[in-house]
Amino acid sequence: MSLVDRVKNALTGDDRVDAEQLAARLDALQRFLRVTDPHLPDNDLVAAHTLVERAGSRLALSQDHTVVALAGSTGSGKSSLFNALARLKLSPVGVRRPTTGVAHACVWGPLEPANRLLDWVGVLPRQRFIRESALDGDDEAALRGLVLLDLPDFDSVERGHRLEVDRLLGLVDQVVWVVDPQKYGDRVLHNAYLRQFKQHSDITIVVLNQADRLSPADTDVVIADLKRLLEEDGLTGVPALATSAKQPGMLTELREALEKSVAERQAALRRLSGDLDVVAEQLATTIGPPAAEDEVDRATVRQLSDALATSAGVPAVAAATAGAYRHRAVASTGWPLVRGIRKLRPDPLKRLHLSTAKPEPAAAELDGAGRSDEEAPVARTSLPEADAAQKSAVGLCVRAVAARAAAPIPQVWAPALNTASRSRLGDLPDALDRAVAKTDLGMSRKPFWWTAVGLLQWLFTLAAVVGLGWLIAGYAVRVLGLPEFNNPAVGEVPLPTLLLLGGLLLGALLALALRPIVNLGAKRAGRRAEQRLRGAVTEVAREYVVAPVREVLNGYAQAREALTVVRSE
Repeated sequence: MSLVDRVKNALTGDDRVDAEQLAARLDALQRFLRVTDPHLPDNDLVAAHTLVERAGSRLALSQDHTVVALAGSTGSGKSSLFNALARLKLSPVGVRRPTTGVAHACVWGPLEPANRLLDWVGVLPRQRFIRESALDGDDEAALRGLVLLDLPDFDSVERGHRLEVDRLLGLVDQVVWVVDPQKYGDRVLHNAYLRQFKQHSDITIVVLNQADRLSPADTDVVIADLKRLLEEDGLTGVPALATSAKQPGMLTELREALEKSVAERQAALRRLSGDLDVVAEQLATTIGPPAAEDEVDRATVRQLSDALATSAGVPAVAAATAGAYRHRAVASTGWPLVRGIRKLRPDPLKRLHLSTAKPEPAAAELDGAGRSDEEAPVARTSLPEADAAQKSAVGLCVRAVAARAAAPIPQVWAPALNTASRSRLGDLPDALDRAVAKTDLGMSRKPFWWTAVGLLQWLFTLAAVVGLGWLIAGYAVRVLGLPEFNNPAVGEVPLPTLLLLGGLLLGALLALALRPIVNLGAKRAGRRAEQRLRGAVTEVAREYVVAPVREVLNGYAQAREALTVVRSE
C-alpha cells in the first residue's frame, strides 16, 4: 500500500486535517524528491527524505494508538506526572539527577497491538507497561489507545540522554512539555525546543507541574507569563495547564486533553501535517521564480555554436568546399587538356577524409552524397584537433550556457546546471567530427551548365583538331609533291586555319568568361556549406550541452510545482 493510500485510509470522518489535501501534499513531496535527488545536495534533502520514510512507517502502524511524550528538564517532575497519570509507580523517581535514562511507555489497553509501534519508536520491551486491567472496569476506557512515554531529561548531563530525547521527539504524535515554577522560562527549553515546535502547536501541550507549591494567585501569574513566552515562541493558543502529581484533582484538565486526543485519533496526522509545513519551509530556499525550459536564449546558443564551429573546423571545410567547387567546375568546363591536368590534382574535400573504418548507420560521404546508407561507414575528417585557445573558448561558452540558465533561479541549482552542461563535453569532439562528416555540403550534383559548357569546349577542341589535321594534311601533300587541292576560305582566311585558330581562341575566351561565374559559384557553395555545417554544429550543441541543461530546468519546474502543493494548507 502506498504512502498516499495509507493517509486516505487513516483519515475518515469529519477531520480537521483534510484527507485528500494531506495525501496530495505527501505525494507532492515524493515527486519533489524524485526530481531533485539527482540535482540538489543531499544535505538539503535529508529532512524531506526522513519525513517521507517516517510518515510511511507511522501510517503503516497502528492507527488506533496515539503516542504522547512527556518531555521536560531535570527536576520538572516528568516521572512523577507519568506515574500519576498512570496511577501506578512505573517510572523511577528519585533525588539523584538525572533519574530517567531511557524512555518508559505505558499503554492503555492490550499491549500486543501496540508492540510494533513501540518497536518502531524504540522503547525497550522491559520498559513497556500495561495500564488497564480487569480491576479498573471502565475507569480508564477513555484513554484506551494512549501510549504515554516518559522521556529522559533534555538537559541531562548525559549526552546520550539528550540525543535520545531528540530522536523520540521526532517520532511521537503529541508532546506534553512539563515545566516547573522555577525553570519555566529556561532559555534552552524555549530556544532549542519550544520555538522549533511552532509548526506543531496543535499537538503541543505545556503543563506547569508542581503548581501545588504556588498559591492560586501566583499560579495564575505564572501561567499568564508562561503563555506570554509561548506566544513569543510562536505557539499562540497552545494549552498551558497547571498540574501536580501530588494532587489528583489538578490532573483533570490534562487527562481531558489526552482523552480528547485519543478519541479524535488525529494527533499522528496533525503531527505529519506540521512536519510537512516545517520541511516545506526548509525547502523553500531551493525554489525561486519560475524558469522555462527555453531559459537558455538564442544569443547564448549562437555564441556556443560559433565556438564549436570554429573548434570543429567549419571555416576550413567551407573553404575546402569552395575550392572543390572551383576545382570541379574547371575540370568540367575547361579545355579537355586542362581538364586532364586538373584531375591529377586532389579534390580539396577528399583531402579531409581520414578513414572509413568504423561503420555507423545513416552515414553520408563528406563531399555531400546526401543519401543515408545503412551499409556505408561514417566518413571521418582529417581536420586538425582544436587548439588550446579554441578549447578554452568552447569551455567558456559552455559555462555561459549554465550561468545563463542559473541566473533566475536559486544558486543551489547552479552546480547541477554546470555539471549538466559539461556532462557530455568529452563526447563533443567526436560528435562534431561526425556531424561535419555527415553534413550534405550540396556538392553531390553537377550543375547542368557545366555539362553544356563542357560539350561546347569539346566542340571547339574538335574544330581546332580538325583544322590542325587539315593543315597538316595540306602540308604533307605539298612536301610529297602530290596534286594540291583548294582549301575553302572564309574571306581571306583559309577554313583550316579558321577552324584551328577559332577553336583555340573560342575555347580560351569561354574559359576566361566563365572564371568570374565559377568564382561566384564557389563563394556561394562555400557559404552554403558553412550554413549547413553550422546548422549541424548547432544541433550537436543543443543535444550535448543545451539538452542536459534543459533537463535540469525541467526538473526545477517540476520541483517548483510539487513544492507549491506541499506548501498548500
